[in-house]
Amino acid sequence: MKRTLFFAMIAGLTVYAATLVASNILLSNGIENSAVRIMLSLAPIVPVIFICGVIVRSIGQLDELQRKLQFEALVLSFAGTALITFSYGFFEGLGFPKLSMFVVWPIMATLWVVGVVLGRVRYG
Repeated sequence: MKRTLFFAMIAGLTVYAATLVASNILLSNGIENSAVRIMLSLAPIVPVIFICGVIVRSIGQLDELQRKLQFEALVLSFAGTALITFSYGFFEGLGFPKLSMFVVWPIMATLWVVGVVLGRVRYG
């Protein structure tokens, strides 16, 4: 990742963390207006959109082999997350605890890292 994209990513993550904390503090102060509550709960998505743009730009700057590696890692991540979450849905039908949707992204990110490591070993 180029230096400017790295700093853009750090800036996006910093703004995301600050927005998340501010949003949670404001929401816990008893705001009654539903429209304001909805806007505050979605406020952290704005920096996430910026972060997604940084990721797309950084992948666009990779060479063909690195793009192939990232693509294969994302395929593993997508398919693996689908299998894990779909399977767990059957367990919930048996009485297992219901999981929050916030569990999905960490599973996807972990499988993406596994896919990148496997790709680097494979193409290394």
